[in-house]
Amino acid sequence: MQRFVQLALDFLSAGDAPVVEASPAPVRDSSPPVTAEPMDVVFRQGVWQHPRANRRVQLAGCEVAYEFKRGKRRTIGLSVGQDGLSVRAPRWTPVGEVDSLLHSKSEWVLDKLQRARERSLQLAQARTVWADGATFDWLGRPVRLQLDPTHGFRQAGAELAGADHPADGAAPVPILRLGLSASASEAQIRDAAHAWLMREARRVFEQRLAHFAPLLGVQWRALRLSSAGTRWGSASADGTIRLNWRLVHLSLDMIDYVVVHELSHLRHMDHSPQFWDVVASVMPDHAERRRALRESPLAAGG
Repeated sequence: MQRFVQLALDFLSAGDAPVVEASPAPVRDSSPPVTAEPMDVVFRQGVWQHPRANRRVQLAGCEVAYEFKRGKRRTIGLSVGQDGLSVRAPRWTPVGEVDSLLHSKSEWVLDKLQRARERSLQLAQARTVWADGATFDWLGRPVRLQLDPTHGFRQAGAELAGADHPADGAAPVPILRLGLSASASEAQIRDAAHAWLMREARRVFEQRLAHFAPLLGVQWRALRLSSAGTRWGSASADGTIRLNWRLVHLSLDMIDYVVVHELSHLRHMDHSPQFWDVVASVMPDHAERRRALRESPLAAGG
């Protein structure tokens, strides 16, 4: 029987993943007091509240209300997401040991909470209100929506005009015309725009897969579009590549990084040094692209 293997690239990938596993051995808080002025001020002003919080702790002068659960596990696990801090512990772990771990990891916890809050703000600011005249990003450049029920579309319900102009400040913004009336609801406009974006995503992804696969000496069998909330893409040992369609909002440099990352997994289904050597063989600047990808919120909301 063939073993099914899949590797995934999360929005926050291995080098920045907000997860810490700690051994259940007692941990003593021997770290010095936090004195870094700019970040310390931010932390002291903050109160971090998880919506399902059932415990609280003071970390570097900051009150952190976190979700705490016990379960069948051997280590204490800390994770930080948009909701805040979550802690998972073995059933037999003393509460004092959990508190000691949190104090010893306070700098890590507060840094991740701050990053999660900043990312949430970025996402809220980037959220598109789907209406006539709205703008959104396509391949890293702005596009403006225009409702045009009388337009004779060559494509299904939508047509992009002006995309051939250079993407600079002097060029006019491309217009995506949608075959909808002025009375169309936000949901109808969003769905029509998303349908066009998904078609564009498949077109662009297939082009980039076809370009990089021969350079990496691999063959991919199928492309699946994903709408996962936490993953940019994944690769399966059977040659199936899954890419988040929302990548089409980002620049081609970042799309290419995800494509190369997933294709490289067809050579090495891990994140070993050999895997990164394969990535670097066609993309020497992969670390910079990976960093830019981590820092870029998805441009479209809803």
